[in-house]
Amino acid sequence: MDTQVRTPQLVFMQPQRFIVPLFQRPYVWNEENQWDPLWQDVVRVAERLLAAPASRPQPHFLGAVVLQQMTNSVGSLQTRTIIDGQQRLTTLELLLNGLYGELLAVGAEQAAMRIEALVANPRAFCELDEDRFKVWPTNRDRAAFNDVMAAVAPINYQTLKYAGSRLAGAHRYFSEQARVWLNLEGADQVLIRAEKLEYTVRELLQLVVIDLDADENAQEIFETLNARGAQLTPADLIKNFVFQKITEQGGDVEAAYEKHWKEFETGFWEAEVSFGRLRYSRSSIFLNHLLIARTGKEVVAREVFSRFKSFAEFESEVPMSSLLEELERSSRVYKRFIDGATALNPIDRVQLFAYRTSTLESEVFKPVVLWLFDPEQSVIPENQSTKALEVIESWLVRRMLVRATSKAYNQVASELIAMLRVSERSMSGDLAEEFFAKQNTSSRYWPDDTEVISEIVGLLAYKRLRRARLRMVLEAIEDFLRGWKGDAEGLGGERVPRSKYQIEHIMPRSWVENWPVGGASPDDRDRLIHTFGNLTLLTSKLNAKVSNSAWTKKKSALDEHNVLKMNSRLLASAGDTWTDQSIRERTVEMARVIVEIWKVPVGHVSTFSDSTERQKRRVTISDLIGAGLVEVGATLYSRGEYDFRSATILSDGRIDLDGETYDTPSGAAKAVTGQSRNGWWFWLLDPESKRTLTDIYHQYVDQTDIDTDEEVPDNDDEDDQ
Repeated sequence: MDTQVRTPQLVFMQPQRFIVPLFQRPYVWNEENQWDPLWQDVVRVAERLLAAPASRPQPHFLGAVVLQQMTNSVGSLQTRTIIDGQQRLTTLELLLNGLYGELLAVGAEQAAMRIEALVANPRAFCELDEDRFKVWPTNRDRAAFNDVMAAVAPINYQTLKYAGSRLAGAHRYFSEQARVWLNLEGADQVLIRAEKLEYTVRELLQLVVIDLDADENAQEIFETLNARGAQLTPADLIKNFVFQKITEQGGDVEAAYEKHWKEFETGFWEAEVSFGRLRYSRSSIFLNHLLIARTGKEVVAREVFSRFKSFAEFESEVPMSSLLEELERSSRVYKRFIDGATALNPIDRVQLFAYRTSTLESEVFKPVVLWLFDPEQSVIPENQSTKALEVIESWLVRRMLVRATSKAYNQVASELIAMLRVSERSMSGDLAEEFFAKQNTSSRYWPDDTEVISEIVGLLAYKRLRRARLRMVLEAIEDFLRGWKGDAEGLGGERVPRSKYQIEHIMPRSWVENWPVGGASPDDRDRLIHTFGNLTLLTSKLNAKVSNSAWTKKKSALDEHNVLKMNSRLLASAGDTWTDQSIRERTVEMARVIVEIWKVPVGHVSTFSDSTERQKRRVTISDLIGAGLVEVGATLYSRGEYDFRSATILSDGRIDLDGETYDTPSGAAKAVTGQSRNGWWFWLLDPESKRTLTDIYHQYVDQTDIDTDEEVPDNDDEDDQ
């Protein structure tokens, strides 16, 4: 067994073939979970190279692969079986091949030839047509792989026979991203950027390659490498480094631990929380965020330890014992902020920001909070720190409502901090507002009032927005109606309790029995009932009492039991009828309130607006497998009324039920019940906790930027009508 760290240049340069065994699962990686993160890593390294071409470039580690040599005749093409890492190696080949075509297109022929050598074997070594490819996937993927890899650049992807395959999708994604990046700085910089990008993918990506002899036990090694063992977190590594340094510098290690580190080993800090697609201890995430706050540079999770080490040795300018004290003081700020997300009334503006950004799952702006309230720096005037939070919140909520991409949020947060660090600290709110107002690309712009109102008027809010986010917006409207407007406090004294009320359709989803159509068509009404104007907040008891009822019954119940301003206003405006036109008018009214709550600067007009129609697609089980959210072979359990019939998730994302396979969860659910059912809700992953595929579906949609028409109910509201 030979183990080495190798670059793509060293892995692919020799005439050879890496073959995926037939028993391995098909290609399942996708844009949201693998292609885009990989491309962002490539871009990060390439831009470092552009910024400092004379410095020693820092490579990026991609992971490990296990290969096994195969016996072949003398003089024939060397062949290895991919035991582990087929998704990674296949994706690298798709990236390299896509980049090859883009380099040719911009005239970077020498660079293109160097990339071509990593993709195609010389003809002299090819006995069969497929021998030209360095990687040859499992049998179910070979036709699609050959289809796109053999196509002549520039490729018209729509004409490919397997245009809808993930392999073609990956190739197209990397080609398009490379084209945009190469041309980002204009024609005169294209060849320079081509050289840096080509060098990055050849020499600055690294893999640990474990190369087995033909007679070694590959299965035993594979199982050992994938065994579940306790891994050191970034916080563990940093702790070891911190106390080593304190020892070297003659400090009192015991006293430093007791006073400044011991708290990090309590339940709050050791709890694992989601961070992007993975889970880390909260202490590790805090250290990640603190590094961003202190440096103004993006720090990805896997680089936390190395970046902390560099910061401590070359940037902090204080002894390790003093730096540890600073960590502990900042951790108090961080903990207060997190606790603020669940604080009870009365709450301050920072706690409200914590709750709303937590609901939006926008972890990336916590470093900004650490910077704004850094105990090592001068105190920012309250009006300016509050304004900074309001600006960020407005930017996030407006982009959520227009469903703009969140892909660049990490970079935006670090750039905001970098700007604030070199500016007048006491003007942070004004500077943050100016920063966001100037953003003019799809991943950064601040939607203006016209766009937000236009989007809300047609938005099927109940179907498109996660319930927690939709509830948060409705709560904000209620606060506004209670008098909480900007700096003004509501005369009633308290904001609406957060996460307490249920979302109710005023005109119910099952409207046919009690609600005559009137002037609208049934299809129009089926869409209209999911818009903002038909939604309100009710207590769970009141919700259960009036669900599905006619307007007269709902109106009577609200008259008697309502405690919310929005419902009082609803009753006053609706009168004796609640019609389709009433919904439209209330939607516009609510849209105007929303842009008043989350303001933009006076006269702000977006310099960018994505007017193109968003591509929508359905989420599949294969997407969840590729994201690592469900495992191949996992058992699904049907709802209890069907005696917990079980099914199995297959490697290609299909579902096996009693020997029959189904393409979708709903197809398998119908086979059990004999009628159409939403399979995401129907199938349980854990019958005790009632954890369903719905939970995983929403987790996947929340961590990606896809747009889908599919209505998948939250588990706590499937009975809401």
